[in-house]
Amino acid sequence: MERRVDLVQEPGRADAFTLRVGGAEQSHVDLADPSRLVFEYVQRIGDTLDLLRPPPDRLAVVHVGGAGLTVPRYVAATRPSSAQVVLEPDADLTAYVREHLPLPARSGIKVRATDGRSGLAAMRDDYADVIVLDAFDGPVVPAELSTTEAFAEMARVLRPDGVLLANLADQAPFPYLRRAVAAARTAFAEVVASAEPATWRGRRYGNVLLVAGATSLPVSALQRRAASSAFPYRVLGGSDLLSALGGGAPFTDADASPSPAPPGGATYFG
Repeated sequence: MERRVDLVQEPGRADAFTLRVGGAEQSHVDLADPSRLVFEYVQRIGDTLDLLRPPPDRLAVVHVGGAGLTVPRYVAATRPSSAQVVLEPDADLTAYVREHLPLPARSGIKVRATDGRSGLAAMRDDYADVIVLDAFDGPVVPAELSTTEAFAEMARVLRPDGVLLANLADQAPFPYLRRAVAAARTAFAEVVASAEPATWRGRRYGNVLLVAGATSLPVSALQRRAASSAFPYRVLGGSDLLSALGGGAPFTDADASPSPAPPGGATYFG
């Protein structure tokens, strides 16, 4: 069945829209101010990116998942001349976004009509400063994107000091995230995670942002940034992360599973 794709204009802002696919809110884009991030988890991506790789330094970024291209637009606005590759298999969705939410001239954003694993496999070693994984198939993260093999491929494409920002989703007691974190830890020396307090406390399903790198991450600085955010969130690393999300068997391609769908038919994901 064909999915309906439409835009909802933000009240009071002529150039700001929410992209919906099949009735679910996928992306928010402010054409007049691409540095303005509205969705809470996207703000966390921006916070983390700005702390780890402060603007305006040029970056090479790979985005696994595109939709409305919110984060690529943010990078282009805050770090002009950055080279960005977006791996988005839904060519029809990309065409719709290009027509109705056009990219600025000379944005440096290139969209490839391919899935994440195939697109990563075609990339050379040590290509990217940052990989942003924010891909959903309907309401779930595709199974093949949170396995040991997937994370190994991402680590290969990243430069030695590169970082992965992976937007995943689950609900306490986090059976999916425990396995995804275990898989990420097979490829990266350090992994931290951030989420809204209500998600950590088990009160709601939510987006959890994994940050992973081959070198140590500034956990204390990330926690200070989280506490000062417009929508405060919690960052867990080290023993705190293992206490919350440890004990899982790593996903592999042989036993991969997608993230759980939001309960109760929620209309927002990723």
